This record gives sequence, structure tokens and C-alpha cells, in this order.
Amino acid sequence: MAHPQREVTSQLRREMGLCDVLLFNIAAVLGPRWIASAAHNGTSSLSLWALAAVFFFFPTALVITELSTRYPAEGGLYVWTREAFGDFHGFVAGWAYWVYSFFYFPGLLVASASMSAYVGGAGHGHLANDRGFLLTVSLLLLAVAVGLNIVGLNIGKWLQNAGGVGTYLPLLILIGIALAVYSRHGSQVHITWHNTLPVWNFDTVNFWSQIAFAFTGMELVCAMSEEVRNPKRTFPRAILASGVLIAVIYILGTVAAMVLVPPSNIDPKSGVFQAITSGSNLLGIGFFGVLAALLVTVGNAGGVGTTVAGVARVPFAVGIDSYLPAFFGKIHPRWKTPYISILIQAGISAVVLIVAQANETVNGAYQVLVDAAIILYFLPFLYMYAAAVKLAYRADREQSPDAVLVPGGRAGVWIAGSLGFLICVLAMAISMIPPKETTSTVVFEMKLLGGTTIAILIGLVLYWRSKATRRAIDSRRQQTS
Repeated sequence: MAHPQREVTSQLRREMGLCDVLLFNIAAVLGPRWIASAAHNGTSSLSLWALAAVFFFFPTALVITELSTRYPAEGGLYVWTREAFGDFHGFVAGWAYWVYSFFYFPGLLVASASMSAYVGGAGHGHLANDRGFLLTVSLLLLAVAVGLNIVGLNIGKWLQNAGGVGTYLPLLILIGIALAVYSRHGSQVHITWHNTLPVWNFDTVNFWSQIAFAFTGMELVCAMSEEVRNPKRTFPRAILASGVLIAVIYILGTVAAMVLVPPSNIDPKSGVFQAITSGSNLLGIGFFGVLAALLVTVGNAGGVGTTVAGVARVPFAVGIDSYLPAFFGKIHPRWKTPYISILIQAGISAVVLIVAQANETVNGAYQVLVDAAIILYFLPFLYMYAAAVKLAYRADREQSPDAVLVPGGRAGVWIAGSLGFLICVLAMAISMIPPKETTSTVVFEMKLLGGTTIAILIGLVLYWRSKATRRAIDSRRQQTS
């Protein structure tokens, strides 16, 4: 008898090729807001980018490449964990990965709305911290991403593609403007080898979790394996190419932002466009600031679209396996997309977006959302690294056709997995420390720890309930047979 997941996922359409996956990865991983945060943190961020790329980003890319080519199934990280540790741990990983999006979406949406304020030029920059403007634009961006992804990847992938291009091009514009300004007026910050080294104080350590988080997202498209053409060939090539492009632009973009605006003056959400606007006005080409803001608004919509598309496939796969209500596994009869998962995900994210603003500054609310997303997101990553190590001992590893394995055999998997695991644990611990902008440490911790704990507990209740229902059904079947 066919596995229920295969029966359902066979209805999905393979709409994504190499270029689609490469641009999807750029839209999913690359975030101008992380460049803004890094530039605001100062010159020591440059060494943090380099350290994160070498000891976290590329080892993680190797692990994801191996798992995605050995187990190219819809659900990605959930499937890998289930394969290694069984249904319970697979559910916990999948649930945390899905729930993180409730907190990630609002943070991404607020940052995206903040950047879009610069579409109107420097005179509208004050809207970047206007609560009403941010909520309105955030909900609009979410609605667009959800609508296009429900209609189908043949349409939705163009939003993701536009997102990749619309994210990368403004950063190239930023670098070009910075070079022109530097040649004529010099830099707002003096960069030396010495001051790029990490200063291990509280602020630097607290920022490290965001640097690590900025390098995540490569696993997202792997949750859509059965909607990608020839995933065993497409994933390795797209992951390698996008990984190099992302690491380079993060470092160069951070340097460019600091050349144009003093680090202490850079807004950690919309600082990239603050820098582009400042530089383009100085050069007398203010149009470029508006152009960059328009492009990145499209890019951010694409970033939301990639997360909607990828993360929604996890509860879809879990629903097929009957550990969530069956409607999560439903596919739209016309557009062949997991539309119920997408709608539920978007609805909850919209509620969290509104609630997070209560009794908090805009930056404080943004930080709560980012920290909660980091904690929930890195929990399934811990499972992923552990799964890579355990699955490396399966006899079929070397015989997997077309699989692209981590170099160095099992020792290589241990090194890559251990590096990723330890950095994720550190990032999760750091995320629990409230930032200086927080209005109340107690309220911050209640929102952060209370929200994440309740989210996990709800998932466990659903899992145990589904297990009890399964046992009752199996018992009745045995009694009637």
C-alpha cells in the first residue's frame, strides 16, 4: 500500500528550476535589515560576519546539501528529523519550525514596512518608526505573499524570484554609492584591521545571535523538494552559488553602510536605505534612493513569500502523517498548493504582529519578535545537525545515488554538525538576554519565554491527542477483527 504522504504529494507540481531555487535562497536568507544591524553594531561586525560564514554558514550548507540530496521529500527538516529519531522528535522539530514563523513574519514585516518608508524619499523617513504605517504596510505585504502562494508556485515563484533580485540589486546600489562617496568625501568611519576584530563585550555577544540567524534559510526550499525539478542536482548547485553571493554581499554591504552613515546613527531596521538615501542625496542623485527602496520593497515581499511557501510545507507534511488535524494536509483542488497551512500560518502571524506592539516601543517589539523567532527556529536546527550525524552511520549513505555528501566522511559530518549545533545553542542562550532598548525587562522576558513555551506546549498537546486518537482507532480495529 502506498505511503499516504506519497499519495498526496504526488499531486504537487514541479515548478522550480535551478534559477528559481537560487533566487529563492537569496530571498530567503539575504536580509538588508541584518546589514543595517551589523553596521549599527560597528566595525567589529565585519569579523563576526567572516566568523559566522566560516564556522556556521558553510558547515550548515554542507549538512543541508547532504540531507536534501539523500532525503528529497516534501517537509524537509521535519522529514530528516523523523527519519533519524522517529515520529515524536520529527513532530517537535516540525512544530517548532512552523511556529517560529508566527514570530519571524511579524519581525520581517515590520522591518520591510520600515524600509518601504523610503520609497517616498528622505522626507518620509520618519514613517520608518510610525506604528500605524508599519502595521498597515506589514499586513498588506503579508496578504500579497499569501495570495500569490495560494494561487500556485507557477505564479508565486515569480514573487520569490523578484524577491531575490529586488534584495540583491539595492545592495549593489549601496556599494556603488559608497564607492563614489568615499572617492569624493571619504568615509564616516575609519576601518582598520584592529577595529574590525570582535570586542567581546555584552553588546557584541548579544548581537552574535542575529549574525548567525542572518545566515539561515537555505533549508527552507528543501521543504518543497517535490515541487523542484531534479532536486538532487538542483539543490547542491543552487546552495553553493547563493551561499557565496550572500556571504560576500553581507560583508561588503556592511562596509558600505558605515562609509555613508556613522554606525551610532544607523537605524537597525532600515539603515541600508537610510545610507543609500544619504549617499545619493550627497551625490545629487536622490532618485537612486527611491529606486533602491522600491526594489527592496519588492525584495522583502519576496522574502515573506519564500517563508510562506517553504514553512507552510512542514505542517502540510505533518498533517498528512496525521499528527496535526487532517485539514493541514489538504491541497487546493485547482491550484495544487497546501492552502490551509498557508492561511492558518498567515492568520496567526497577523495576530502576533498586533499583540507584540502592546506596551512596547517599535524597536522593543521588533526585538521581542526577533528573539522569539531565533529560539524557536534554532530548536529544529539542533535536531537537523544531530540527524545528519546519526544518519551518517546508515549503511546506505555511500550508496545513495546522486547524493552530495559532506566531505571527510563521518568525521566531516561530525565537525560540520558540531559547529552548527554549538553556535545554535549559543545563539538561543544569547537571545534570552533583553536589549538595552527594552522598556521593562520583566515584560520582555514574559513575552519572550512565555510565548515560546506556550507555543511548544500547544504542539505537544496536539501530538499526544493525535497519538491517543490513533491508539483508540487501532484498539477498535483489533476488537472488530
